[in-house]
Amino acid sequence: MKLLMSKIEIEQFLKKEFPQVSQSFKILALDAGSISMLMNITNEHLRPGGTVSGPTMFLLADVSFYLATLSLIGPKSLTVTTNCSINFLRKPSEDSLISETRVLKIGKTLSVGDVLIYSKGNKKPVAHASLTYAIPKD
Repeated sequence: MKLLMSKIEIEQFLKKEFPQVSQSFKILALDAGSISMLMNITNEHLRPGGTVSGPTMFLLADVSFYLATLSLIGPKSLTVTTNCSINFLRKPSEDSLISETRVLKIGKTLSVGDVLIYSKGNKKPVAHASLTYAIPKD
C-alpha cells in the first residue's frame, strides 16, 4: 500500500468536503494503510449516564476509515460505507476519543478494515468496528 494523500491534503479535503464536522477531528498519525485520529468530545456527544453516545463513536470510526481509505486511493469523495459492525466494549470516559485504524485489504472496488476506539489516556479499547467501503469507478 502506498500513500496517495498527505496528512495536510487529507485535512484540507475534510475541511472542504465536510466542514460541519471537520473541527471535531485531528489526525495524530498517518501511514500507508493506517491512521490515528483524535475526536474532541463536547456536551453534544454525551448521553445520560455520563458516557459518549454510540452514534458519536460510530462517527469517529466512519470518518477514520473513510480518511484511511482516501489516503490510499486519492480524494474520491463518493467513496461510501457499505457495511459497518461496531462492538461497544466498555464505557468510555467523557474525555476525547482516539481511533487506531487499519486498512486490511484494498482493491479496485472495496476497502476493508477495522477501527479500535479508545478514551484518551486509557489503554483498553472502548469500541471495535469492522468496515467495508465501496470505491467509485474512475
